[in-house]
Amino acid sequence: MITKTQADPLFAAKLTPYRSLSARGQTVLIGVIAAMAAIPSMVFYSLGAWPIVGFMGLDVLGMWLALRWSNRQTRRFEEVTLWPNRLEVREVSPGGKQTTTAFDPHRTRLIVDRDYDEKTLALYLRNDGGDYELGSFLAASEKASFAKVFGTALRRARR
Repeated sequence: MITKTQADPLFAAKLTPYRSLSARGQTVLIGVIAAMAAIPSMVFYSLGAWPIVGFMGLDVLGMWLALRWSNRQTRRFEEVTLWPNRLEVREVSPGGKQTTTAFDPHRTRLIVDRDYDEKTLALYLRNDGGDYELGSFLAASEKASFAKVFGTALRRARR
């Protein structure tokens, strides 16, 4: 019998997009938008401009579709796992498709792209194969704090 034992990683993180509105909040928001659209719809309907009601309904439908698409995007995530001899980035798309990319931590550098105000714009893993962007969906402050912690762990893995 062969047993495979894997040591605990030096660093592990799951990067997820920020979700500003809960599912219940989205339901309430759509209800408020529908109520706000119903008031002028009734006025226009009573004045004989009944086609306006359909357009107001399309506005509500458009907002619902936009919120649904946004909610779908929050299902994506990236898992970054660092061992002394291997760095793995597992990316899961909103549809569930998984892609795993492996790097050698001794030959990989973390590149932090900043603007003139020192605001973090992007994070890249750079090795011989090129650049790989990490956490493109994160806010600038989240990218900065992740870069600080992950950069320290990556330096520690090189020792």
